[in-house]
Amino acid sequence: MKRIEFKNSSAQKRYDGFMKRLERLSSVLPKEDQKDVMMEYNSHIFESLQNSNDITEEEKLSKILNGLGEPDVFIKPIIADYKLGQATKSFNPVHILKALILNMASSVSYIIFFILYISLFAFVWTIVQKILHPDEVGLFVGENSFVFGVNSSENAHEVLGGWYIPVVLVVMGVLYVLITLLLRLKRKWNKKK
Repeated sequence: MKRIEFKNSSAQKRYDGFMKRLERLSSVLPKEDQKDVMMEYNSHIFESLQNSNDITEEEKLSKILNGLGEPDVFIKPIIADYKLGQATKSFNPVHILKALILNMASSVSYIIFFILYISLFAFVWTIVQKILHPDEVGLFVGENSFVFGVNSSENAHEVLGGWYIPVVLVVMGVLYVLITLLLRLKRKWNKKK
C-alpha cells in the first residue's frame, strides 16, 4: 500500500499517526485481511482529499478523520466481521469463540451462538462422567421417562452402554457443524442488510 504524502508536516504527522493506530488495531487479523482494511481506509482518505480544494491539506485531513471517528471505535465491528468470516470458513473452535466474543457487543444473536457453542462442552462433561460413573450416565429409557445424560430415575434402564461415548461424539460433531453453518448464514444475512 502506498501511503499518502502531504506537503504540510502536521497533516503528514496526523495521517501517519492515524494509519499506525489503524495498523496496530487491525494486527489481530491475518496479514491479507489487515492489508485490505488498511488499503480501504487509505483509499477513502485519498479520494476524500481529492474532493475539496477550497481548504488547506490539514483542514481537509482533519475533516476526513473527524468524519471517520476514532479507530478504536470504528475498527472493532470491522475486525469482528473479518474474524467471523475466518471462523465460519475454518470451523476452528478458537476462531469461532474469538469472533463471537468480538461480535457480542453488536447483537444478542451472537450471545445465543456463544451459548450454543459453550453448551457443547456439556457433552464433554457427560463423556467424562460416563468414564467415571458408567452406570449413572447414558441414554436411559423408562416407562414414562427418557434421559440423555445423568439418570435420576430408578425405573429406567440404559440402552446405549459402551456406545454412549461414540454417539455423543457424533452428536457433538453434527451440532458443531450445524451451529457453524447457521453462524455463516447469519453473517451472510447481516451483510445483505
